[in-house]
Amino acid sequence: MSLLERAPAPPPAGTGPGLAARAARRRSPWRGAAVTVVVVVTLLPMVPVVLWAVAGAWRYPDLLPPDLSTRGLRLLTSDGVLGALGTSVLVSTSVATLACLVGLPAGRALGLHRFRGRRAVQFLLLAPIIVPPLAVTLGLQVFFVRYGLSDTITGVVLVQLVPTVPYAASLLAAAHADLDVDHEKAARVLGAGPVQTLVHVTLPLLRPALVTAFLLSFLISWSEYVLTLLVGGGRVTTLPLLLFSAIESSDRTAAAALGLLVVLPPVLLVLALTRVAGRDVAWMGVSRA
Repeated sequence: MSLLERAPAPPPAGTGPGLAARAARRRSPWRGAAVTVVVVVTLLPMVPVVLWAVAGAWRYPDLLPPDLSTRGLRLLTSDGVLGALGTSVLVSTSVATLACLVGLPAGRALGLHRFRGRRAVQFLLLAPIIVPPLAVTLGLQVFFVRYGLSDTITGVVLVQLVPTVPYAASLLAAAHADLDVDHEKAARVLGAGPVQTLVHVTLPLLRPALVTAFLLSFLISWSEYVLTLLVGGGRVTTLPLLLFSAIESSDRTAAAALGLLVVLPPVLLVLALTRVAGRDVAWMGVSRA
């Protein structure tokens, strides 16, 4: 029998499992409604924030602000806010990167290997999540002061690894548990070294989980307030610190403008990384087909 005789006939145009799945999704009457409800519930609370950011004066019983002002928008371009924005980006990016670097080998050990004390290691890994971070930070504060890490960006980055590494390691452990190690074995048989296998085989297979771990760690760090205030001592100023300061001073225009600035970068990052990683991004450890 020839190769042509053995080859299966291609499916007719317009058929196949992919088209059937898309047709099933289109036939679902609740899919569009559910997406619409989620979008409305998510965006509706932002409407008053946007209005307050451009409101000059807005008092009851006015439904809309009668006067508009650019004070909130001008605040976003001030040196203090731009500096806090840069610090937030630096801290959150550093924390997310380090959390993935620490979580990758930890996740591999927990996901692929069975060893005595594994449950205890998992519990200790999740301890910073179970125990209030404030209590952990108060214990670490002595260490940071002794080694000159208090009131520094380095100290803030290190302390924010406490709540982020457990999430990153847990996500990557779940990804490693589903990893087909035969691909790595095949690469080594073909002559690939450990680094080549990691770069060209393992990391591409773990890309959805890595993107999810990076995003989650970035978002946790981006919105962190208490740990930054305790270790940074008010000298390391991030956007959440400015936002809470505006809220405490009852400056609603400034708080609304800063709130929009706090929300925008994470949304853009999620959209960008989702586009780069493709449709198979693992949201909270669940792959999206």
